[in-house]
Amino acid sequence: MRILNFFRKIIISTADWFYKPFSGFISQITFRYAFTGGINTVLDIFLYFVFYNYVFQKQNFDLYFITLSPHIAAFVFVFPITFSIGFLMAKYITFIQSELRGRKQLFRYGLTVVGAILLNYIFLKFFVEYCNYWATFSKILTTVLVVAYSYFMQRYFSFKIITNEEQT
Repeated sequence: MRILNFFRKIIISTADWFYKPFSGFISQITFRYAFTGGINTVLDIFLYFVFYNYVFQKQNFDLYFITLSPHIAAFVFVFPITFSIGFLMAKYITFIQSELRGRKQLFRYGLTVVGAILLNYIFLKFFVEYCNYWATFSKILTTVLVVAYSYFMQRYFSFKIITNEEQT
């Protein structure tokens, strides 16, 4: 836990330092979401690139009961890593004002992520197999669309801040 707290403090202080020029026209929550989401997105795309090109070497991945295309296999293997990091950063860095219990946040985050998985799958299949775009470029396009969905779902559902009016 000490190492997580260490990284939390570094990320918060770095995000808040970069936030200063934007403080007049964007909320700190939105900026921290963009900052931590940016970190997680860059990590996601980097890991996707590594898994697609070097782990799966652009070849199908046979699990004996199902064969995954390399772009889907890379997504499936990278996803648990970025899911975990994304939840921790959302809970402990971005949406720290949320008073929802941790397991409720995790459950809601999981539901939001299920939607993101479906969108990732649909968009990757569409861009790679129907539009014939390169896999990494398709992942970037998919990420832009899914990030917009995720922000609104996390802000207003997963890590909802309960107001006094809603408590009564």
